Amino acid sequence: MNDALPADGLSLHRTLLTLDSHIDIPWPNGPDPFRDGTRRVDLPKMLRGGVSAGCFVAFVPQAARTPENEAAAFARAVAMLEAIAAMGRTEGGIAARVTPTAAEVVAARRDGVLAIIPAVENGFAIGRDLTRLARLRALGARYLTLTHNGHNALADSCNPRRDLRDADAEHDGLSPFGVQAIAELNRLGMLVDVAHVSKPGMLQAAAASRTPVLSTHSCIRALCNHSRNLDDEQLDALRAVGGVAQITAVSAFLKPHARPDAVTVADFVDHIDYAVRRIGVEHVGISSDFDGGGGFAGWHDASDSANLTIELASRGYDRAAIALLWGGNFLRLLRIAEEKAA
Repeated sequence: MNDALPADGLSLHRTLLTLDSHIDIPWPNGPDPFRDGTRRVDLPKMLRGGVSAGCFVAFVPQAARTPENEAAAFARAVAMLEAIAAMGRTEGGIAARVTPTAAEVVAARRDGVLAIIPAVENGFAIGRDLTRLARLRALGARYLTLTHNGHNALADSCNPRRDLRDADAEHDGLSPFGVQAIAELNRLGMLVDVAHVSKPGMLQAAAASRTPVLSTHSCIRALCNHSRNLDDEQLDALRAVGGVAQITAVSAFLKPHARPDAVTVADFVDHIDYAVRRIGVEHVGISSDFDGGGGFAGWHDASDSANLTIELASRGYDRAAIALLWGGNFLRLLRIAEEKAA
């Protein structure tokens, strides 16, 4: 955090419940999250940056869809969720708590404890076995990103993997298994994350889910023509179902052909501005994708997070709007998923 920033902006930031909806964890031999180290997000940096809560993600890379690889992917996801759960402790004067419900996130903020929200990235983690979703949910996972780079058994990715012999489209969006998986996610109270999913798959998921879908880490295609970004039709679909677009800190998604040190907080908030004008502040949020590719000048790591609040306030966003962007909208979706779970 830049302590030279205006005191009123820093004060505003400190009063907010701030939630980053997508943080990767180093695997398998990452540094201790309770120590201030080389990660862009660790617990000391969250404290310095005034970040109240983070969705820590068990990321599973796509591989050839063999039974052996699917079993290994599931085992990796389970092990990573167990490591994320182990962050819920007090050590060295830092207190963190695993908070798998919206009410627990709010309670952690009230108690001055960092909130850890587990999640899973890539439906390849379940292979072709729906029963695995219940195991992930039992370990605390609150959302599943349906795909990553490369198609899987659930859906087409917006980035096919030629090295895995992916065609441009395999399922023309969602597969029948993907539709079943969404129904099971709804039953379990897990959110459906459409980041990385092809446009047809994203639109089909929005229509199929009983709870609002979200993209936990994407930017705006009208400002940066990248396959991972959301176009106006996709933004409109999110608004129509009550979903959320979480704008993320990946420089390649924010500014075409720019190095991370050439991308600024202003560039990031330009994407927020566009989405807010298009679909309303109730459908937009903030994520970093730190330790998974995110980071730029001004938001290099979690300790810089107040810079976003300062920029938003300078553009006329009031406290209520900034609170929605910094986690209020994401928590609304968690509550809906909890209410609609079987």
